[in-house]
Amino acid sequence: MKKYKYLTLTDHSGHSKENSLYALMRTLAAHEKTDTVRVASRGDARNAGFFFAHDTNEVYATEVDADFDFQADGKQFTEGGKRVDIEDFDVILMRLPRPVTDSFLNYLAGRAILKTIINHPDGIMKTSTKEFLLNFPEVCPPMQLVKSEAEVEAFAAQFPIVLKPLKEYGGKGIVKIKDGKVSTGEEEMSLAEYLAIIKIELEQDGYLAMKFLENVKKGDKRILVVNGEILAASLRLPAPDSWLCNVAQGGKSVPAEADADEIKIVKTIAPRLKKEGILIFGADTLTDDNGKRVLSEVNTLSIGGFPQAEQQTGRPILRQTIDLIVEEVEKSGG
Repeated sequence: MKKYKYLTLTDHSGHSKENSLYALMRTLAAHEKTDTVRVASRGDARNAGFFFAHDTNEVYATEVDADFDFQADGKQFTEGGKRVDIEDFDVILMRLPRPVTDSFLNYLAGRAILKTIINHPDGIMKTSTKEFLLNFPEVCPPMQLVKSEAEVEAFAAQFPIVLKPLKEYGGKGIVKIKDGKVSTGEEEMSLAEYLAIIKIELEQDGYLAMKFLENVKKGDKRILVVNGEILAASLRLPAPDSWLCNVAQGGKSVPAEADADEIKIVKTIAPRLKKEGILIFGADTLTDDNGKRVLSEVNTLSIGGFPQAEQQTGRPILRQTIDLIVEEVEKSGG
């Protein structure tokens, strides 16, 4: 039986004890088809040449054992570890939090061209923009890529909308436009004032304009998907007097299950994501005006919530996740 060597890329400097990395890596290290698991951190200054200068294949990486867990001082990364070459590993796992630059993703894809990388950097670049949703109009609310003031005004004339920067995350930069007024969730201004502020970014990059769904109060559901299989879901509810469901923006999260509409959504998008090298993703859904769940976001960089889902459901989510990763590694030949 072949056993595989894994190198996981992360950034411990933004971690908390709730981060999924630690439980996932312990589970992976204990798997019968695992030889070694090491974790290299972007937050370790010794790894600047790899993560920032892009001038080396070598990183300092900590070996994962049964005691691998979050440490507030981060010394297991910054003072421990062994210098290793990424070429010595069969699989590279991406558990890097944002922001991650395209230059780093291109560098990694080029340096590890013959390696299995989950999720693959090329796929992350293609899917980590809200513009990617335009590939799936049949399961999304009405939406349009807008790149001018006139296009924003014309789309907003049809119904209330939200306007989303293409590469922001965690609810950052999203505004609601209704009756010529723009709401950030904290303040209001005229549409003309707001368009003047974003004029350069709007014309250079564009924004995703999407119909505002009044049923947002029913919550934004995050569905965890690994290798095409739905493992768990959680419902994020907006804070009182808010329309933003992100926990980081004051919302709260409760356990949930995917319904028939969401199962259809995942079946629609998972094959395309798999084709792009995306094995693990989070699909976010909202309830539309007809009471059906529709796709509002796809997250493909560093998806969390796995140990929390295991605690909430009583199902072996961590083991299922690792089994599905190993299954794909075996199919790809490591």
